[in-house]
Amino acid sequence: MYSLKRLIPCLAILFSTSSFADKLTLYTSQIPVDAQMTVDSFNLMYPDIEVDWIRDGTTQLVTRLEAEIKAGVTKPDVLLIADSITMASFKQRNLLYAYKSEQAQYYDTSFYDSDFYYYGTKLITTGIAYHRQADFKPTQWQDLANPAIKGQVVMPSPLYSGAAMIHLATLTAIPQLGWNYYEALKENGATAQGGNGGVLTAVANGTKPYGVLVDYMAIRAKAKGSPIEFIFPKEGVSIVTEPVAIMANSQNLSAAQKFVDFVLSQSGQQLVLKMGYIPAMNDMPMPAGFPERNAIKLLSVDNQNILNNEQAAKARFKTLFTQ
Repeated sequence: MYSLKRLIPCLAILFSTSSFADKLTLYTSQIPVDAQMTVDSFNLMYPDIEVDWIRDGTTQLVTRLEAEIKAGVTKPDVLLIADSITMASFKQRNLLYAYKSEQAQYYDTSFYDSDFYYYGTKLITTGIAYHRQADFKPTQWQDLANPAIKGQVVMPSPLYSGAAMIHLATLTAIPQLGWNYYEALKENGATAQGGNGGVLTAVANGTKPYGVLVDYMAIRAKAKGSPIEFIFPKEGVSIVTEPVAIMANSQNLSAAQKFVDFVLSQSGQQLVLKMGYIPAMNDMPMPAGFPERNAIKLLSVDNQNILNNEQAAKARFKTLFTQ
């Protein structure tokens, strides 16, 4: 017969065991505060799923993932990263799991993969930012090639930024813009540097009064008092959809599917709105500081075409803007 003294340690071990019934590993390029909000909100709905999340820039995450794939120890169950081009590449390499979420019916078909390998979760557009004291007020992309602002334009480089790469591919596919537009920007003294953060700093401090920039950075900065304005050019804007996808070799498939469903659900999209981004779900309101959804012209994105021509486009851009 067991004594009480021997039974107590056994009970302690039993009740110290984790209460989580399932686990999930997430790789995300969201900024840390957004990533934490996403995981916390998911756990409110699914408290029995333990989420281990790794956050870094998309390029760094892909580098890490490629090393894991090479070593045969791929860790993430779910990816939530900046651009759909990376997802299209992973789909092409059979690295993703096709999952038809019931939430897909509430989204425009252009915002998710036709074979259900990845889904856009938010819309991040690229437009024009300018310093509040600038004399010239642009309204369209062509205005950045105006000789009146020669040498005063800065943009993120597609060699470093996924959003800038999609922007380049989107605008060069438009007949009235194309590569002639980028050649005109170069002729007008426009410069390309790093990512969007550097552009925001340059425009805000006036060293380069005009910049090509993602919407939320400019709108958030303005709300905090920065002397910056932002416009959605009348020709239209390129979009990054921050897609979510399940890895093909996920060991926690049920939990991964729940996570995808969550970020695509109305609760998940309300969270996107709270973070200050445009939700990808149809008929959702816009965040503070943004115009009405129908006032923004979204340009179409051909992920496969961008993927097929990415290296050639980067090489041409590099030749144009580093000479």
